[in-house]
Amino acid sequence: MGHTRLGYLPRSRKWKEVIGLIAAGAGADQIANAIIRAAESGLMAAAHHTGLVEAFWSLTQLTQAAREQDFAAGLRTRGFNVPDNPSLPAILSAVSQNVDKAMPNNKGRTDLGEMAQSAAIEVTNQLVTGKASSLFGATAQDVQRAFRELGTEKNFGELGKQFFGQLTNKVLQFYASRECANHVGQGQRFANLAAKAAFDDAMGLHCRQASVIVQKFAGDWQSKQNWQNRDTGGITKKHAEGFAHQAMKKMVAELKEGNK
Repeated sequence: MGHTRLGYLPRSRKWKEVIGLIAAGAGADQIANAIIRAAESGLMAAAHHTGLVEAFWSLTQLTQAAREQDFAAGLRTRGFNVPDNPSLPAILSAVSQNVDKAMPNNKGRTDLGEMAQSAAIEVTNQLVTGKASSLFGATAQDVQRAFRELGTEKNFGELGKQFFGQLTNKVLQFYASRECANHVGQGQRFANLAAKAAFDDAMGLHCRQASVIVQKFAGDWQSKQNWQNRDTGGITKKHAEGFAHQAMKKMVAELKEGNK
């Protein structure tokens, strides 16, 4: 699965339904529902994509490394190339590099691995910045504390929720944008680019609302896995892949139900 790319949806009956909904002025929730139904098998297979697994596994490792006295050493032990007293940008750069290494022949922003990489970086940056920022700027100790706090059951649930919400939105936007571009202009579904941007925002909100289904599941899973594997090296990429499959399954089911 490491070399899977997101391509055009086939011109099937289900995809023609998506096109019809866009042309008819349907809401973002209806269109998201239709895209999910048309792309369901591809999305479920993509849950095992090397880049997605690497990105999500990285989130589990950052929070655990932050529990160690020497944060930088803990990160290096887990494969992240960081300097002493690493800043948030340095940590995010190391995550990005590792995802790239996991899919050496898989470049391009249309690739699901790249979308997962982007989602992990964006969500982590937002959550850690919110916890580490101060009037005097974030120190390395502030960054470590923020990552440690993200490792609690409640906060990791929020991290998992935002990651899968952001990722799913990127995938849906990837497909929707290809057809929406044909419906911008006077007398079209979107009168102008501002109307298209409003639709994109609505699609993002729909995915964020659906991702609540992952929140408690992610927190419970991380807590259980860390306890069960405390003497055997912690959460592995195989564990992360299994979680990603179940989380994507929940997201797909929730989005399919969302407009009933």
